[in-house]
Amino acid sequence: MSERARVRCYYSMVSSFYVQNFGCRATQADGAAIERQFEVNGLERTHAIHDAQIVVLNTCTVTASADQDARAAIRRVHRENPQAQIVVTGCYAQRAPEELAALPGVSQVIGNSHKHELASIALVKELHKGPASSSENSFVPLTSLSATWDSSQRPTLACPEPSEGTNDQRLAPSQRPTSTRPELSKGTADQRPVFVSDIFAHTELLAAPVFDAANERTRPNLKVQDGCDNRCSFCVIPYVRGHSRSLRLDQILAEVNALVTAGYRELVISGINLGRWGRDLEAGLRSQVSGLRKAGEGSRVAGNRKAGAADATLATGDWRLVALIHAILDHTSLEKLRVSSVEPMDWSDELIALMASSPRIAKHAHVPMQSGSDSVLRRMHRKYRPWHYREKIEKIRAAMPTAAIGADVMTGFPGETDAEFEATRLMIEDLPLTYLHVFTYSARPGTPAAAMPRQVPVQVARERNRILRELGEQKKLAFLESFVGKTAEAITLAHGNDVSVAAADAADTQVGENVPDFFTEALTDNYLKLRLRGRHPANHWIAARVVAFENGCLLAEESTHHSDTESQSEARHMNDFCGA
Repeated sequence: MSERARVRCYYSMVSSFYVQNFGCRATQADGAAIERQFEVNGLERTHAIHDAQIVVLNTCTVTASADQDARAAIRRVHRENPQAQIVVTGCYAQRAPEELAALPGVSQVIGNSHKHELASIALVKELHKGPASSSENSFVPLTSLSATWDSSQRPTLACPEPSEGTNDQRLAPSQRPTSTRPELSKGTADQRPVFVSDIFAHTELLAAPVFDAANERTRPNLKVQDGCDNRCSFCVIPYVRGHSRSLRLDQILAEVNALVTAGYRELVISGINLGRWGRDLEAGLRSQVSGLRKAGEGSRVAGNRKAGAADATLATGDWRLVALIHAILDHTSLEKLRVSSVEPMDWSDELIALMASSPRIAKHAHVPMQSGSDSVLRRMHRKYRPWHYREKIEKIRAAMPTAAIGADVMTGFPGETDAEFEATRLMIEDLPLTYLHVFTYSARPGTPAAAMPRQVPVQVARERNRILRELGEQKKLAFLESFVGKTAEAITLAHGNDVSVAAADAADTQVGENVPDFFTEALTDNYLKLRLRGRHPANHWIAARVVAFENGCLLAEESTHHSDTESQSEARHMNDFCGA
């Protein structure tokens, strides 16, 4: 059979895929880009793992528990869908590929270094399975695939060129495995192929909007930065994601404008180390920002900011992230921008002032803390001291009195004494934080912290975790209760209370008439989840009056003096709530 005939035959047989993501927003963004790769090649995403012919497990390795979850998922997929091609990728795949390749059912391991061409690698491998493909030796050297085809014979894997000015992840010919020839490991004992190379040599950045499965029409997440140049002693992420690298400004604006055109009203921008966005684009970023400012004179979105702000931004030291946010405000009509986690040292006065002054930026700050002990922060190799962190949080609160302010905190770091933990607890108690993400330290192979003396017993670390989680819950509940009786700008998400929906539909009654407890989920500008009474379409901004706080949840009803079309103008008059 000719190569072209085999291509047509393969695509008639393999038509479905499923991507399961583990871990952080960045991993979810990578998963969305992988889905885009498969869809461009004509494959359909299934709604369940057991229906897919190719299953991609996009792993996390930030803790030992994350590794365990990935291994369990591999075993489950192999048990439930034994005929599926299981492709393991992500951070765990980059860190320990042979370990994963040895697991029963795994067809390929593709590290972060080759994630940008995962679909092509997976499909090319399948194309070259001969009649004896069920044999135990499934190793296919990628270099031999290039040797098999000349340029006129190479099968076309529906991967058209990226559209100019967009971040379409469809692979150009020079990026496909047949021509890039990524390094292939020698494989495992049964010769399953492993595609992993030096992550620090790679400059690719996968980026595609991520949509929350429950709220796909409301709040997409766009990863604009990947990798990290910090070297925190406990963290394995730089070694599996590589150097910090940024999505180009023109690509970001193209993605945002495409989402706005598609009807989305709120967008979250995120990254592994978001505050470092643009530092690798230094050579051309200033000129690009200046060019955008000049091109937008007289045509920028009304009311975004005062003339000359771009010049002021470029004159500051920490100007890059601020410049990105200004560009999104100036050159898109996005209604609400939410900024994901930003490290303490990157919360410049300019960034705080911009977030506080613009009604189009959500009043929500997530500032990783890790520890409130100076000695622990030094052992962690964090680039700030407790007093620096306190200063940043207090500035954020002063500028945005009702903002949600969250923090990441770690318990049980090697050598953490009772006194050091108490310093962290007291600092959290004293600061105006409104929620916490608490993690128990997990030693990661190869990190400096894993070799440190005086490792804290697990039971001690977990007890400290429990104490901080309880403290965080107290602060969260107090913050929620403070909004009873106030009006909040909120975006509607999915309908809640499916039982009430079904009951109302079955009875052919007005929702809220015989089923008074029906609600619609909504999220406020400052990251508070509401249960909004009544049936409301998703993806609409509503002025919601908080009427009660019950069972840890805010209950609200729509303000009678507000409509969706008035949301932007009214937002500017909500200074008492949003700090806008």
